[in-house]
Amino acid sequence: MSDFRTALAAASSGMQAQAARLRFVSENIANADTPGYRRKIVPFEALVEGGRPTGEVTLGRVILDRSELTAIYDPSHPLANQLGYYDGSNVDLVIELADAREAQRSYEANLKMFDQTRQMSRALLELLRR
Repeated sequence: MSDFRTALAAASSGMQAQAARLRFVSENIANADTPGYRRKIVPFEALVEGGRPTGEVTLGRVILDRSELTAIYDPSHPLANQLGYYDGSNVDLVIELADAREAQRSYEANLKMFDQTRQMSRALLELLRR
């Protein structure tokens, strides 16, 4: 039963990590037009206990994307400099949508693994009852 617990914990942590990733992607998309906004990236880290990997993942520290901010020409904007430019965000909606799709697919894969493990444990219990 320990292997089932390990598999369920790994799938559960994967779903939690992908849900958090989707929250950051949503935040990036919501702030795509916010001047000076830097895209947030969240890495995953393998969870280690006693020097051995557990198969689970956890979120690392949030990283701000250091790529160039887009210069937007709008002399009437309150943040515009003397030349009429202000810093936009560095959020690329195509990348964010691809990240969202990848997170969704990974979440679904972890959910499938969770469900399969649950079904296997149920079948094992049924066999043991006979």
